[in-house]
Amino acid sequence: MTTNCVKCQSPHIYQDGNFWNCPECGHEWSALESASEAAIQDEASAVEGTRDAAGVLLQEGDTVTVTKELKIKGATSSLKVGTKVRNIRLVDGPDGHDISCRIDGLGQIYLKSEFVKKV
Repeated sequence: MTTNCVKCQSPHIYQDGNFWNCPECGHEWSALESASEAAIQDEASAVEGTRDAAGVLLQEGDTVTVTKELKIKGATSSLKVGTKVRNIRLVDGPDGHDISCRIDGLGQIYLKSEFVKKV
């Protein structure tokens, strides 16, 4: 079932027979149309995957380089720009971190994909 307008995302929609209506933008659509759009969005998000800072799709086992100096919690040193990280794993980690990796001298850490670039 649709909970928002497919055009303006307004939550104030109502059903009229086989159609949904939005009083804010005036858009009208069928229940079948909204179901097919939801399926398309689910498919697109599955294809989207994890992307690096340049928009390149990342995969398990890739090698990436760090694009920004990152301070590591609990460590006295930081992760320098250009540090090469090999054999990454894609995860749904804490606080939006989506890469798990092991770095010599620091150990196992999580990174955000927006701060790395695929080699």
